[in-house]
Amino acid sequence: MSESLTRQVKITKRAVRGKGVVVAQNCRAAEVGVDILRKGGNAIDAAVATGMAIGAIEPWMSGIGGVGFMTIWSAKEKRAWTIDYGPISAGKLDPAAYRIVGPGPANPFAWPDILEQRNEVGYHAIAVPGMVAGLGKALERFGTIEWKDALAPGITLAERGMELDWYMQVMIANGAEHLSRFPASRASYLCDDGRVPTNDWQGTKRYLKLGNLGQTMRRLADGGPREFYEGGLARDIVADLQAGGSAISYDDLKSYDARIVEPLSFEHHGITVNVAGGLTAGPTLRRTLELLGDRTKGKGAPDAAFFTGVAEAMHHAYEERLKTLGEKPTNTCTTHLCAADSEGNMVALTQTLMSLFGSGVMLPRTGITMNNGMLWFDPEPNRPNSIAPGKRPLCNICPVVVVKDGQPWFCIGASGGRRIVPAVTQLSMMLVDRGLDVETAFHQPRIDVSGVGPIRVNRDLPDDVKKAIAAKLPIVEVTNQISPLGFANPCCIVRDPTTRELTGMNEVMSPWAGGAAL
Repeated sequence: MSESLTRQVKITKRAVRGKGVVVAQNCRAAEVGVDILRKGGNAIDAAVATGMAIGAIEPWMSGIGGVGFMTIWSAKEKRAWTIDYGPISAGKLDPAAYRIVGPGPANPFAWPDILEQRNEVGYHAIAVPGMVAGLGKALERFGTIEWKDALAPGITLAERGMELDWYMQVMIANGAEHLSRFPASRASYLCDDGRVPTNDWQGTKRYLKLGNLGQTMRRLADGGPREFYEGGLARDIVADLQAGGSAISYDDLKSYDARIVEPLSFEHHGITVNVAGGLTAGPTLRRTLELLGDRTKGKGAPDAAFFTGVAEAMHHAYEERLKTLGEKPTNTCTTHLCAADSEGNMVALTQTLMSLFGSGVMLPRTGITMNNGMLWFDPEPNRPNSIAPGKRPLCNICPVVVVKDGQPWFCIGASGGRRIVPAVTQLSMMLVDRGLDVETAFHQPRIDVSGVGPIRVNRDLPDDVKKAIAAKLPIVEVTNQISPLGFANPCCIVRDPTTRELTGMNEVMSPWAGGAAL
């Protein structure tokens, strides 16, 4: 297909609207959440059910072997909270096990080469997972339904297995090299001869069984969230981990708990931004908006001043982040979802296995695909984010709830590693400073500022915008492609302050992202 013909193809997507809305990177997961709302649950119930279910639909992105953060607006308490369920390294971890053997870059973070890729692939790459603790904590504090009811849709999906489609085949093909190294992963995701599974020409539905994940989810539903950290399930998890060489112990699981903490809250142009703080990308978002000042203000579609302001502010903010926090470029495999209900509750939830299929390890006893959280640490010693035992790493997660006049206005977040903050910043400012509706905003071309190398500019931007950015900073024009997504994978729900109608929107170029409403 010629470039001229390609430019004539315009992909569009419609927003979803209703009194209760869930948007996710997989439309079927969003339907799980809306079904919870339909049965009387609130937005937190819906988010937890969606988060637990989505691991059986897109296990290359997230699952109960992963981690995350969420920002919640509680209608009852009339305030925001953040739940931190990020990774923690093993208490008896030996940093010397992650010996540097080459200059790199050998992975998406551009870290130096590590012995046997131990910080990226396999059992040494796994950090203590927090997802079960985090979603359990959210449900206990802010939800209304029982734990077993929140897990029921995920159990059904896990026992059925993943429905094989073209997008899943692409993901498995990209992860096949690592998956093939571990027996349970290979048995679940690949054919006996190591090939990527395919569908027949008749389009017959085919499902891939995810090891013992369905049974594990039932054990978790019966035993409650702490079954994962203290019960028989915890002992099975540790037995598999240690058999593979992981330093994670039963005590590491038993001592893990998610934290309900104050969000990072700050004012900007008449709104209050509530975002996960600490070691997330929240502080970088705040710094970017400080540097932006009034440069994004105006009416209608963003212009050259908008984009040059974003480019310069983000470039400077990321320079500061890299110098003070030690992080490197990344484009991890993460998922984000939003949920909102008629009562005014809102949830922005980001969870991840880090890399594609995480560590590549599916634990044999439980069918859990495990994270590779050790990749978030800097392998160079004596730095703020260096590998150490019992430590939390820096991450790019940025779940946001925006409040205006004391009422929740919109929740937003994204997956995409270092591309998350640029996406969240631009889309938020299109809503706040340009007065765009969310559907229009999501159809606007964006830029990506990574802090290292030239700014990546969507070639669909007007020429005057590209020239204006190029006059300030080096740029490279790129195609707005489907896989891998070039400008993150955001989703957002906006609440109309007058009618209270909710409108949800996902990344236009993401093939399976979608929403559901009631």
